[in-house]
Amino acid sequence: GTLDPLATGVLVVCVGQATRLADYVQAMGKSYSSRFRLGATSTSDDADGEVTETPNATPPTREQIDAALARFVGVIEQVPPAVSALKLAGQRAHDLVRKGEEVKLAARPVRIDAIRVTAYEWPYLNVEVDCGKGTYIRSIARDLGAALGVGGLVQTLRRTRVGPFTAEQGVGLDAEPVSLSLLPMRAALSGMHQVKLSVDETRRFRQGQRLSLTEQPQSAELEGRELALLDEAGGLVGIGEVERGQLKPALVIPQ
Repeated sequence: GTLDPLATGVLVVCVGQATRLADYVQAMGKSYSSRFRLGATSTSDDADGEVTETPNATPPTREQIDAALARFVGVIEQVPPAVSALKLAGQRAHDLVRKGEEVKLAARPVRIDAIRVTAYEWPYLNVEVDCGKGTYIRSIARDLGAALGVGGLVQTLRRTRVGPFTAEQGVGLDAEPVSLSLLPMRAALSGMHQVKLSVDETRRFRQGQRLSLTEQPQSAELEGRELALLDEAGGLVGIGEVERGQLKPALVIPQ
C-alpha cells in the first residue's frame, strides 16, 4: 500500500514469501483520523496543493455537516483526486498533473462504513473514517465541502488501522533492524476462515493436489470461499478455494 506524502500512520510491509499476500492485506478495511479544512479548495484536495480560499463562505452548522456526511456512508460512487497514484493511459495521474495536463478520473464504487465527527470549530472539522479498499479521504473532504457550498480539503491525515494492524503495533522508520520482530504470515489472513491440515494433507497440498473438505464443520457454507490453510505447527501452508467440497490450491507457500 501507499500513503499520501502528507499522511502518517500504518503502512503494512510484506517481506519475502509474504509479498504474495500483499493483495489480501490491501483488501482489508482501513480506518483514518483526519482534520478537514472547510472554506477552501486545493489542486490536490489536501494542504500540500495550491490552496484557494472560498470567498464569503458561510460556516455550516453541525447539523448541516452531519446531514451532508450521511450521504457518504455506504457504497458510493467516488471520483479520486487528480493528484493520485492511479494510472491514466499508462501514466500516474499525479505525473500528468505535474506536467500541466488536465486529468479527469472516472468515478468508481467505494465502501465507507462510518464517518464520525470528533470535533468542529470553523473552519476545521475532525473526523474518523472506517472504509474499504480504494477510498480516498481527500475526496470525502472535497465532496463534503462541495455539498456544503464552502469547499473542503484535507489538512491532516493519519491511517490508524489496516485490518487488525493498528498504529500502536507499528514501529517507527528509525527503528533498529535487530529490534524488529516480523509477524507470522498467517496474520495477513486473520480475517479468513482457517483450516489446520495434517502432515499428509500439508504435503499433498504443497504438491498441488486437491483436498477433501467434507469432514470440516459447515463445509457446505464455505463453498466458493477462500480458506487459510495451516500446518500442525500453525505455519501458513497456503490458500485453498472451496470447490464442490474440495480445497483447490489457490496459493501455495513453499516449505
